[in-house]
This record gives sequence, structure tokens and C-alpha cells, in this order.
Amino acid sequence: MNDASIGIFDSGMGGLTVMRALMARLPQERFLYLGDTARLPYGTKSADTVTRYSVQAAGALVRRRIKLLVVACNTASGVALPALQEAFAPLPVIDVIAPGAEAALVASPRGPIAVIATEGTVKAGAYMRAIHARAADVVVTQTPCPLFVPLAEEGLIGGEIVELVAHHYLDPVLAQKPHALVLGCTHYPALKGVIAKVAGPDVLLVDSAETTAIRVEQRLREMDLLHSTAARPEHRFLSTDAPERFARVGEIFLGRRIDPEAVELVDLQ
Repeated sequence: MNDASIGIFDSGMGGLTVMRALMARLPQERFLYLGDTARLPYGTKSADTVTRYSVQAAGALVRRRIKLLVVACNTASGVALPALQEAFAPLPVIDVIAPGAEAALVASPRGPIAVIATEGTVKAGAYMRAIHARAADVVVTQTPCPLFVPLAEEGLIGGEIVELVAHHYLDPVLAQKPHALVLGCTHYPALKGVIAKVAGPDVLLVDSAETTAIRVEQRLREMDLLHSTAARPEHRFLSTDAPERFARVGEIFLGRRIDPEAVELVDLQ
């Protein structure tokens, strides 16, 4: 299985920020990414629906032979992780919330920590539980920012409109003087420039992508599943809607060109 791909899925293109960090840390590995763009966003849907969608997305990756699954969606990580682990055991499954909680505590060991995320992630309280499991006394606040995902998916990552939306969500959060601000959705790093501008230099922004990449490398090393070939790997993409648009807008998140020919349209129904 060493030459098999690492599978990654998200509700859309935001998880490409995680893939970007993984590619930088594990340049010899092959990646297979699935964006469920036909049914995004997951963050406004019920836990049962998110779990069903997540199992379907993961199943499409597993059928194409992967050696490890990365749940690059905070909402799915918060509500569907146990179902994914049970459905696809013994496949190793890595989520983004646990690494994000660890990164938040490195940035602000004593808090306070603010988490911005989708409605689903906030409702599940996954970040709060993960942070308190490691540091029970740290003050954690959570705020949903539902418009950030569609803005990012449309490629609107800067300008007056995005700044106004950011102020709308972040001004009440910043009034509580957090030391660290967790970007609790993998779409949000695309808006990092605007978020940083609104938050100011005294607030540390926490992105779980780097920490997740470290966790994946550790798990592959433990299982002796690292790819040993030095040849340049091929990466593939699956999209449930508009593959040409996925390739075009996905470049914003991945930080490099996506060949439209490498994006396959799939149906998860």
C-alpha cells in the first residue's frame, strides 16, 4: 500500500488548503482529493446529513484505493468522525479538529481562544471539547461565520465586500480580546489576508493545515506506509459538480494550477 494515494475530502474546495500543506510536507506522496461541490456547504446541514454525505465521499475515495483518509472538513470532523472510523476500519482516519486544537494551545497556552467556524462545527462544539480536553481552564468562545464559505468558493477573497462581512462577524469576537483566533473551517485560510487585517497584529491566527500534515506524516511513518519513490507523483481530483470551475477556483486554495483534465466528475448518490 505504500504506493497508494492519500485520500482527502471536503464539502468543497477549502480542503485544498490542507492538501497544500500535505504536499509541502510529503512531496513524494500521491493525493486523491474529493470536493463535494454539488452539496456544499456542509456547515448548515444536520449532523445526520453531514454524516451520510461524509461516508459517501469517503467511500468513493476508498474504492479508488487509498492508504489513509484525511477529513479536511471541520464540520465532518466534528460530527462524522466516529462513523467514518467504524465504516472504514482499519483504514487510518485523520481529522483536522484535534490538530487545530493543539495548534491553538501552542499559540495561546492560557487563552483566551476564539474559534470561527461554520454553524455545524459551532453547534457540535468540537473545538471547545478538543481544547478543553487538553487544557480545561482555557476560555474558548465560538462564532459561526456562514458567509465565509460561499465567498471563498466564489473566489471572493479580498475587497470591500469581504471586509464588510469580516467586520460583521469578527468585531464582536475581537471585543472579547482573544489572544488566538482559530480558523475553524478549511475554507477560511483563503480569506486569511482579510481576516488578519480585521483582527490586527495582536491576534494570532491558527490554521490547522500544517498541524494536520505533521499528524499525517507521523501516522504514515508509524505504519511504515510512507512512499519511498522520489519520482514526481501524480495527483487526482474528484468533484461532484462543475469540474472546470473546480480546477479554476481551486487554484486559489491549492496555490498552484490544477489541470482540468485531472478533475473527474463523480456522483455520490
